[in-house]
This record gives sequence, structure tokens and C-alpha cells, in this order.
Amino acid sequence: MSQRLIYVMDPMCSWCWGFAPVMEQIQQLAPDVPVHFVAGGLRPGRGETLNDSGRAALAEHWQAVASVSGQPFATPDELPPGFQYNTEPVCRALVVGRELDVDRLGLLISHIQMAFYTRADDVGQISVLMDLAEQAGYDRNAFSQAYDAEMTRAALAADVSWTRDLGIAGFPTLLAQRDGALALLTNGYQSADAVLPLFQRWLAAGQNA
Repeated sequence: MSQRLIYVMDPMCSWCWGFAPVMEQIQQLAPDVPVHFVAGGLRPGRGETLNDSGRAALAEHWQAVASVSGQPFATPDELPPGFQYNTEPVCRALVVGRELDVDRLGLLISHIQMAFYTRADDVGQISVLMDLAEQAGYDRNAFSQAYDAEMTRAALAADVSWTRDLGIAGFPTLLAQRDGALALLTNGYQSADAVLPLFQRWLAAGQNA
């Protein structure tokens, strides 16, 4: 019997940051169940600079996520001038981290989320991502080379295509896979009270099989 969780997310998706404590609880409940991270591509390639009205709208959204999830947030006003909300770089970093050392990937994503949401760092900048990868324990040169590789771009495109083909439109989405069969645990943010009972029933079904 093979089983794993498939977590479709974007490191710059605020609801995914809100969901981070739920994922931690899930992994604590079942540390032997591997998690396969898929880059959903929330806002890939967006080139427009975030203006004052965009920052105000983002602030309202972040406040809503903070209120529901209890996660800490900086304010969008703290984001640097000229900031562009393009999630392609962080999604590419996710793919690189997954390929180079999957055991460090969760830490890398956490570093990216903390940098963006609590310090308002521009994690779309390559130098920032390389620093965060190094802090997560990756070799900087290896990460940089893989980040620029055509194979990485193709892998990210495959992630986004798989997500869309499955009809996944909301992040976070968490799927449980056993022997090829998929079970949906959440499509969009839900609290631990909603998700954990579903996960525990799925675990129990596997143990009883």
C-alpha cells in the first residue's frame, strides 16, 4: 500500500500561509505520511507594480486571513516600492527545493512565507530567494543553477497544468492519495477542526484496509 498527501499551494498565497499551522498539525499526527508539494501558480508572470489601491485591497485581504487563521501579518505598505505580485519565482523555488532535497522543502517554504508575510520582504527577487534557500540548508550554487534550468521551468509548467487539469482553482488544496485513489481533504482554507477529522478518518481507513 502506498499513500501520501498532495499539497497544492503557492508560497505567496495568503490563505496557504493561514493554513500553515493546520499542515503542521497534520504532519505531527502522521509524520510517516509523505507530503508532495505541488506549485499551483497563483499569480504567475504578473508584471504590474502594486499601486496604492492594490496595497489597500491587499491589506484588507491580509487582515481577513489573519482574523480567521491567527497567523501574523505585516502590512502591504511595508512592501518595497516597485513591488510586483508575481508568484512565478517562489513557485519555481518550490520546484527546485523539491528536486534537490525534498526533506528541506517544508522549511524552505516556511522561510519564504515568513519573509513575505511577517517582514514584507520582496521574495520575488532572486537574491532574496537564494538567501532563504541557503538558510534552509540548500547549497546556494546548486540551487541557483537549478533555478535557472529549463528543466525547472518545464517542471513548474507541469505542476500548473496538472493542477488546472484536475480542476483545482482554490489554494490551499490538500489531497490524500492511497494506491492511486485521491480523496479531497480541503479545497481552500479550512480550520484544523474541519480538516483534521477528515484526515484522521482517511488514516484509519488505511490502517483497517
